[in-house]
Amino acid sequence: MLQGDQNIMVILSSPSGVGKTTITKKIQQKYNSFKISVSHTTRPARSNEVDGVDYHFVNKAKFEELIKEKKFYEYAKIFNNYYGTLKKNVDENIKKNDILFDIDWQGTKQLSKHKKLNLLKIFLITENKEELKKRLIKRNQNSIKEVDLRFKSFDEDINHWNDYEYIVINKNLHNCFKQIEEIIKINKKKLINFSQLIQ
Repeated sequence: MLQGDQNIMVILSSPSGVGKTTITKKIQQKYNSFKISVSHTTRPARSNEVDGVDYHFVNKAKFEELIKEKKFYEYAKIFNNYYGTLKKNVDENIKKNDILFDIDWQGTKQLSKHKKLNLLKIFLITENKEELKKRLIKRNQNSIKEVDLRFKSFDEDINHWNDYEYIVINKNLHNCFKQIEEIIKINKKKLINFSQLIQ
């Protein structure tokens, strides 16, 4: 197992419904070196979600207490709920594993301020807005009102493309996964080579 400076932190961001959570889980399933960063959230758990596995579910008061104590590397308020990445969890996991972040552009901006983190930033997108709306409705996880809210945030989300090193269109899940897999391999190799160079 590669240690410390040779471990990479991969950020996957996208408008809601593009497939970043599915791809994040596929990477973890295929590569045991990767661990998904489990965010804290004030969003209620869905029926298929497990506390501590999908998210750490906390109430608003607890989340705001953690903000005041500066416990987060990043946090954001999305669709009226807070989401955040606890520093302690990341600092412990990066010693032994590569880390995957399933976060939005707001979290990416905040993480990018921490120069000590080896970040690889990838942005996923659909072919067009109509395709996105179809996916949001098809996955049947949100009310019509929530679907509209997520759909309307699309334009705001894609305004932040420039914050990422790679843009990948998720037209086909298998091909999209293969592209991301290749991007990670290339950048992981660069990181290992650089780490060996400075030793």
